[in-house]
Amino acid sequence: MSRFYVTTPIYYVNDEPHLGHAYTTVLADVLARYHRLMGDETRFLTGTDEHGQKVQQAAEKRGISPQQHTDAMSPRFAEVWRRLGISNDFYIRTTMAEHKAVVRRVLQQLWDEGQIYADDYEGWYDVSEERFFTEKELVDGQSPLGNPVVSIKEKNYFFRMGQYQQALIDHIEANPGFIVPEKRANEVLGFLRQPLGDLCISRPKSRLGWGIALPFDDDYVCYVWFDALLNYYSALSFGFAGDETDAFWPADLHLIGKDILTTHAVYWPTMLMGAGLPLPKTILAHGWWLFGDAGAKMSKSKGNVVKPLDTMDLYGRDVLRYFLMREMTPGQDSAFSEGLIIERNNAELANDIGNGLNRVTKLVETQFEGKLPTGQGYGEAERALKTLAGEVAARVAEEIARYHPNGAIGAVRQLSGAVNRYLEEKAPWKAVKQPGGREATAVTLYHAAEALRIVGTLLHPVMPERCGELLRRLGAAPEPA
Repeated sequence: MSRFYVTTPIYYVNDEPHLGHAYTTVLADVLARYHRLMGDETRFLTGTDEHGQKVQQAAEKRGISPQQHTDAMSPRFAEVWRRLGISNDFYIRTTMAEHKAVVRRVLQQLWDEGQIYADDYEGWYDVSEERFFTEKELVDGQSPLGNPVVSIKEKNYFFRMGQYQQALIDHIEANPGFIVPEKRANEVLGFLRQPLGDLCISRPKSRLGWGIALPFDDDYVCYVWFDALLNYYSALSFGFAGDETDAFWPADLHLIGKDILTTHAVYWPTMLMGAGLPLPKTILAHGWWLFGDAGAKMSKSKGNVVKPLDTMDLYGRDVLRYFLMREMTPGQDSAFSEGLIIERNNAELANDIGNGLNRVTKLVETQFEGKLPTGQGYGEAERALKTLAGEVAARVAEEIARYHPNGAIGAVRQLSGAVNRYLEEKAPWKAVKQPGGREATAVTLYHAAEALRIVGTLLHPVMPERCGELLRRLGAAPEPA
């Protein structure tokens, strides 16, 4: 049996779950469901990132402890994923004792091997991103992300990241599928043309008390990104059925937004190299959802952030899942509008799949006492439909192997469209009324229902509720996993 391990980023507890978070998580869910459908032993991880300065400051404002703050905030994400039908196998929180133990173990290993050292650091600190920037990196006195910075000089600990620069370049060039799409790999290679330098992996407790204490210096806590990135690895040791690290590491797929590409495609691989661990097989950096005719990126400052539950309440869970998977090609930006959601639902779900299903089930109810006939005769039209169904199933497998659910949906739509054309050609609602037409109608309904069963099965990972109902109406059981 093949294995498949997919992860989302862990989401920062101070954020509000938005459409971008939902897209990444639904994409991971759809891919995990497809792999389960194909019989693969699958693990799907998501969760929340709960340490750092922003969490500490938010807790102070509320007059509560950081742990109380994260305990209140983390369930918001879990609830959104539950309502969106997300089938994650584990939900990790970086405040879990087991995760913290793994982080401290890796830190101790790197310290013992001389890969972490102490030094004074002076630079510009972006509190919002919890990152240092050099003078050269500032843009008009702000961080490259447009956030205010403060000058800080202090002792810290550093990971010798720079010593892995050439090894990382070699790995990217030797493994074209390591970072996808290709343009993101080229971005990382461009970044690596400049000296990489070492990574500050600590914060003094005098400034930041909320984090994982360094095992070799209790006056410091671990840098939040170093801590958070290790969740993909740590979860396998305690989050599933026993320690599954050997079985499922390296991860098959890390799904991320393109805004955290450097962190995942530079910091994370060099950390793994330092720890002597295999690198993930693929890091897929997807694009952004753009809002309105101007194609503006969603942001709080612009007031155009889309909350997934609000959209789901308007149009339904599976309609939103379908739209997200249908509309975006991973790696490219895509437009969001409620008009597009309505259009996709009406044209592709109701008029296409729904219309074919209703035609078949209505005739089964009225003409065959609710029992799907077993007429299995084959003419040219039936052979063509069966051939197409096989081709579509093969193409879906190819598209999922490329992590392109939108391509898989496009393939399935070819089959659902063919079913409707087949029904139009055979017109069983007319044929059944003709002398001797019942047998021909039975053949038509059988083949149309079988093609629709395949449609429902192949789209089940995208729309588990709607396709589950489709399969039940056709008498198909059991439902796909």
